[in-house]
Amino acid sequence: MNKFDYMEKHGYEQMVYFYDKTTGLKGITCIHDTTLGPALGGTRILNYASEEDAVLDCLRLARGMTYKSAAAGLNLGGGKTVLIGDPNVVKNEAYFRALGRFIQSLNGRYITAEDVNTNTKDMDFVAMETDHVVGLESKSGNPSPITALGAYHGIRAAIKFAFGDDDVTKRTFAVQGAGQTGYYLINFLVENKAKKIYFSEINPKHVERMQKEHPEVEFVKPENFFECDVDVICPCALGAVLNDETIPKIKAKVIAGTANNVLLDEDRHGNMIKEKGILYAPDFVINAGGVINVFNELGTYNRDKVQRDVEKIYDRLIDIFTIAKEDNIHTQEAAKRFAKMRMETIGRVRSNYVPR
Repeated sequence: MNKFDYMEKHGYEQMVYFYDKTTGLKGITCIHDTTLGPALGGTRILNYASEEDAVLDCLRLARGMTYKSAAAGLNLGGGKTVLIGDPNVVKNEAYFRALGRFIQSLNGRYITAEDVNTNTKDMDFVAMETDHVVGLESKSGNPSPITALGAYHGIRAAIKFAFGDDDVTKRTFAVQGAGQTGYYLINFLVENKAKKIYFSEINPKHVERMQKEHPEVEFVKPENFFECDVDVICPCALGAVLNDETIPKIKAKVIAGTANNVLLDEDRHGNMIKEKGILYAPDFVINAGGVINVFNELGTYNRDKVQRDVEKIYDRLIDIFTIAKEDNIHTQEAAKRFAKMRMETIGRVRSNYVPR
């Protein structure tokens, strides 16, 4: 890929490669847009097949974080860090402290947090070398329960718009992924007496945990997930799962989950879903609970305030669904318009120089 062409097309500000010879740390940080504030986005570790795969993942995720923060009403931009390596091999104190020093070198333009294959304990090591990290054990902790809570409110909004009421006891669900956010989402659905819940998962430990804790939640093989005859499917694993192969299989009337970048191609697959008469809750809106949670660490953290802020995902999605219906566009495009409108408005408000 031509990285500069891609950055120009999608309005990126910065992409930084870094390497530490002592620990073998190698990674990429992308900053998409800082109109509203410093770029925030988690650090993930994956054994990418190629450097190109790592770059593309980082670019897409950073852009998604811009829209997520803007749509969530936060004064943040979007960024992301990807580290290349086997998380079972590379992770240790020195590795994450080296990461912290690189983040510190960006001088506050980028704030990191946990993501795939990193956790709050890892972020504590990062925090030894930089102030620009959130999601710490001593503050907001694991963001997954809050992300799942926001998704639960978003699901209620989606079934309200699709079926006329937000009563989960009338609806059936299939959740893809039961490791972190999917696990907590299933717990919320169980607690609120959802009519029937199915789940798929590739990790045997997570399958065993779910079957032990909630035997009434029925396991389906991952290859059969999108064929589940349910009202709502909830992608809560990796991205790009809504594509030419899976969308034709879907029987559900609502798609609403916690995974990032679930549309392989935003316009193509956003339109395919719309044409099938399925209501899709845009990923970067419904899964914003985590970023809302860690954003509150930048001030005085208050759990009750965070939960009230996360509840607003319900109303935000109703607004976006309404825009999509009135303008006859797919919901992902409506969500981007919603986010861009805020960025443009606040950008104009801040166009004059005011010292602080």
